[in-house]
Amino acid sequence: MSDNAESLQANEQPQEEDIQHMGDLLDAEGGLTFDFPKAGEIRDGIIASISEGQILVSVGAKSEGLIAGKEYEAIPSDILSTLVAGKAIPVYVVTPEDSNGNLILSFIRAVEEQSWLDAEALMQSGEAFESTIVGYNKGGLLVPLSTIRGFIPASQLALSRRLAITGETPEAKYKELIGEKVKVAVIEVDRERHRLILSERAASNETRDQIRDMILDELQEGEVKVGRVTSLADFGAFVSIGGADGLVHLSEVSWEHLTHPSQVLKVGDEVKVKVISIDKERRRIGLSIRQLQGDPWTNQVAALKVGQLVEAEITRLTNFGAFAKLDMPGDLEGLIHISELSERRVEHPKEVLKVGDKITLRVIKIDDESRRIGLSMRRVDSAAYADQDWKSLAADYDIGSEATSGETMATILGDAAAIVAETSEAAEAAPAEVEAAKEAAEEVVEEVVEEASEKTAEKPAE
Repeated sequence: MSDNAESLQANEQPQEEDIQHMGDLLDAEGGLTFDFPKAGEIRDGIIASISEGQILVSVGAKSEGLIAGKEYEAIPSDILSTLVAGKAIPVYVVTPEDSNGNLILSFIRAVEEQSWLDAEALMQSGEAFESTIVGYNKGGLLVPLSTIRGFIPASQLALSRRLAITGETPEAKYKELIGEKVKVAVIEVDRERHRLILSERAASNETRDQIRDMILDELQEGEVKVGRVTSLADFGAFVSIGGADGLVHLSEVSWEHLTHPSQVLKVGDEVKVKVISIDKERRRIGLSIRQLQGDPWTNQVAALKVGQLVEAEITRLTNFGAFAKLDMPGDLEGLIHISELSERRVEHPKEVLKVGDKITLRVIKIDDESRRIGLSMRRVDSAAYADQDWKSLAADYDIGSEATSGETMATILGDAAAIVAETSEAAEAAPAEVEAAKEAAEEVVEEVVEEASEKTAEKPAE
């Protein structure tokens, strides 16, 4: 090798070593190594300076980044007051270089982006976190996760909280909950739709048995609750009230006669129920829907009285009697016991009646407690009720309503009352003479009614 070649090789070796050494120094110092930021990237920065309307942040680029304009204005005043030179903050790269060559950064978007990353991590891990209820809408509660707001649907509230909620409007249900601490889990994250769904129920350790026991401890007979029908059976409907199912027996579903609850209810229906029984040992809750509805019986029987004659239609025949639907508003039905069908012995109602027959009957019993009406066919022409029948007839014809001063029912009826009394006595003393007495009474009644009608017609109008 020539001297020149050896000299060149000797010179080149130190140069390569020097370059490597300088690279190591640059890497160690980091002063001249630039990591150019990319749009959408989140970086840790150091505040270099703060002035009115802008913040300069060092992020290891060739120049400091700028938080200004709407990105500066987006920072809440309480947070802005805590920012000082030298403080480390996360920043989001909005634009690596704008038209003026500035690196545009955002503090709020960095925090928000980090919140979404935290939400995704929480959803994957299933870990719960604690926050505070800050608002509500018609569907549920609003709870923040750092700078983003999550939503807890009503269906995702803890069963114990759902039990405690009352009211018909969102304000009545949720207003008092604002400010309360709540433990929730993330169950859905959708950044594009800005959707964060949380669940208090998923973060709760409550078991259904614990909820049922709690409900049983807090419930009291007579309370009214809003529940949802969960299932139907031949014997009634199950209704969930705050997470515990209670039974509405078929007889407590409606005042109407039902053969199955599906005639008036379906699964999913929201209903008001009254608590009528609580069995803590067997963990059973008895509910009623009909007791919150007006009892039609009270209004319907108000127009009835014992001894009254009514028109009715035969609906059923049994070994012990016949059922008849009364020809009046409502669905009142009464029983004609077999002993009340005829004066003679009857082995079965079909001997004297058939379904569909329309007949006149007398009311002989009204039992409010058992809600039963006793009817009689054999007593329709009973002399014992003649006086009552006459008064009812007089009322129908308005006899006496136009009577002059001093005129009484007795003066209008004349001897009719005496004949009725005699008829009643005859019924007790001589059954064979009853028919004759009744015919006489009927003739007198017809004459009196005719006279009363004529007197009313002749009386000058006042």
